[in-house]
Amino acid sequence: MLRNIGAVVLGMIVGMVVNMALISLNGYVLFPMPEGMDMYDPEQLSGYIETLPAAGMILPILAHLGQAFVGGWVAARLGASKPMVLAMIIGVLSLVGGIMNAMSIPLPAWTWIEMPLYLVVAWFAGSLEVKRRASAQ
Repeated sequence: MLRNIGAVVLGMIVGMVVNMALISLNGYVLFPMPEGMDMYDPEQLSGYIETLPAAGMILPILAHLGQAFVGGWVAARLGASKPMVLAMIIGVLSLVGGIMNAMSIPLPAWTWIEMPLYLVVAWFAGSLEVKRRASAQ
């Protein structure tokens, strides 16, 4: 039980690191934020997002999906049992975080399409671990 809880916590941490690394790449390298912008100010962040071209939204979507996939895979891989459940917990937590983020920062409507995909990629990550464990027996 403790190992599964630790796997979920570590999965969320690793997933968030992947997410923030890709978001930072987008906001600091590919599509730099304006000088002096506070990315923790929802109004300023919303204004920045409005200036992004469509291509500037691709990497954040991949970052969010990456969080659910990588975090789900880490949780499934490190957990003692029920890898699919552990991966889906990460998917659900990522979905809740995505919804909270979208409610606090006005995002283009089409970005809501990505959110159900968090569950899909987490399920896929869990299924990879289920297959790996089955082939190891």
